[in-house]
Amino acid sequence: MGLTGTARRHRARALGLLLASAVVVGGLVTCAGAAGSPALTAEQQQRLADGEIVVLDTRPPGASPSAGGGTAVAIVKAPVERVWSVLTDYPGHPRYYPNVVAAEVLEVSGGRVLVRYTVRIGIFTFRFHMRKVSDPDCRRIEWHLAEDRANGLLRENSGYWLVEAHPGGGSLVTYAIAVRSYVPAFLTAGSERDSLVETIKGLRRVVAGPPGEAAGR
Repeated sequence: MGLTGTARRHRARALGLLLASAVVVGGLVTCAGAAGSPALTAEQQQRLADGEIVVLDTRPPGASPSAGGGTAVAIVKAPVERVWSVLTDYPGHPRYYPNVVAAEVLEVSGGRVLVRYTVRIGIFTFRFHMRKVSDPDCRRIEWHLAEDRANGLLRENSGYWLVEAHPGGGSLVTYAIAVRSYVPAFLTAGSERDSLVETIKGLRRVVAGPPGEAAGR
């Protein structure tokens, strides 16, 4: 027996509501499934509240066993939206990434971008390419080396940014990296942890500047 016009409309509306619910739940599952800010001890939480940048040995998911790196957690005294706008302004990354002198967006497809970075350390300059994926709903950016592009001295570079509202005001920012290069490890020991701290300090400085500066204009 066929459905009446009214019955068909009710059925279509029910299906529409079901699909809408699935989209919403799917978004929540995506955020919940991603690695969030790491658990901190009471002592680390107090250091965080005192304004310190807490650095952990935890590397991002998928890092190779021989990669250096870690995770930095800090409070940035600015709304989540402001911090997010700075992080997703890819050409503006030289303002706070140590030794980065240029960042060029080569490809854009939705939340996916290909960025070419130029790094200068003393008299040495090299370039590498990163594929980044941003999720504005979860306020999360993940990246890895573009293996089909030239990457200079780097063999591995992956990580993520995560920005969350902090209960005490401002934003809780998590920055995780995993790095391997062709340079012997004993020559770069500790440099990744220093980079974590300096990058967070630079981010704080840029975010604290005038709105036009924070937006990279």
